Amino acid sequence: MKVDLKKSLDSYRAKANVFRVVDVPEAQYLAIDGHGAPLNPEFATAIGALYPVAYAMKFASKNDLDRDYVVMPLEGLWWADDMSSFTTNRDKSQWEWTLLIMVPDWTTREMFDAAIAKIARKKDRPAKLDEVRLETFAESRCVQTLHVGSFDDEASVLAEMHDRFIPEHGFAMTGKHHEIYLSDFRRVEPAKLRTILRQPVRNA
Repeated sequence: MKVDLKKSLDSYRAKANVFRVVDVPEAQYLAIDGHGAPLNPEFATAIGALYPVAYAMKFASKNDLDRDYVVMPLEGLWWADDMSSFTTNRDKSQWEWTLLIMVPDWTTREMFDAAIAKIARKKDRPAKLDEVRLETFAESRCVQTLHVGSFDDEASVLAEMHDRFIPEHGFAMTGKHHEIYLSDFRRVEPAKLRTILRQPVRNA
């Protein structure tokens, strides 16, 4: 039976126009870093390195462990020296990012290493393959909501989250802004994009 973790994990549930406090458990992710605006050539190259590894690990899990699963959606951690570049001036040249794909906790470092080695032998080896890593982290307490629409329309939602909801509930921001892309932005028109917006917090 194929497992779909985004349907079973509470941290992948969100409603539009509703801010919710969630406790996000520790998980492991494929990760790759970059700089600048989303959807630029570096961003596309990073995606092109992540997905072959994600699918190689999925097929190894299915074939070797008899545990099949749905590849999880693309995610991104975003930050800048001046966080107002996300909510006010939207200066994307300041943005740093880490793209992520969560992998199940039963997949191993050995499976990751084997996936990288297998893909590296191919003629169409992805650029930046050597920059993909496997890492584990926990965000713990977060505030999140579902945004429906263009990425450029996120600013007002983030301002509401950062400047009203978080302080009014006795929290302060910590960690990096996190987005989970429930829609494939290469195929879905901007007005219909579904994105979970998440911000780790601590008690103020």
